[in-house]
Amino acid sequence: MADNKCAGDFLAGFLVGALVGAATALLFAPMSGEETRVMIREKGVELGQRADEMSIEARKRAEELQLQAKERAEALQERVKVAVDEGKATATKTKEDLLTQVGQADAVEEAPPTEEAPPAEEAPPVEE
Repeated sequence: MADNKCAGDFLAGFLVGALVGAATALLFAPMSGEETRVMIREKGVELGQRADEMSIEARKRAEELQLQAKERAEALQERVKVAVDEGKATATKTKEDLLTQVGQADAVEEAPPTEEAPPAEEAPPVEE
């Protein structure tokens, strides 16, 4: 968008400068009134043609920039989609791993003891 605005500003400045330069040249040129009017008409037609050409070029450039932006957006969208899919896959795997670990821990807690350990004997107090 900023490039389009800059291109439009440049085009406007160029046309204003061309008109001011042409008007100045005509005012200071040693010609008769009829010759000056003919030259003004010719320059006006010429400037109109230049403006049309520049307008066409600006439109082409804007279309190119629009196409590039669209391609970049699509590529970025695809990268984000891949990243989200990878994130989902990692989250699912982590969830499954955690559930497996929790399930194993529950199985160990629920399993009956296979061997009871004898109660620990208390050591006799040490006399000093």
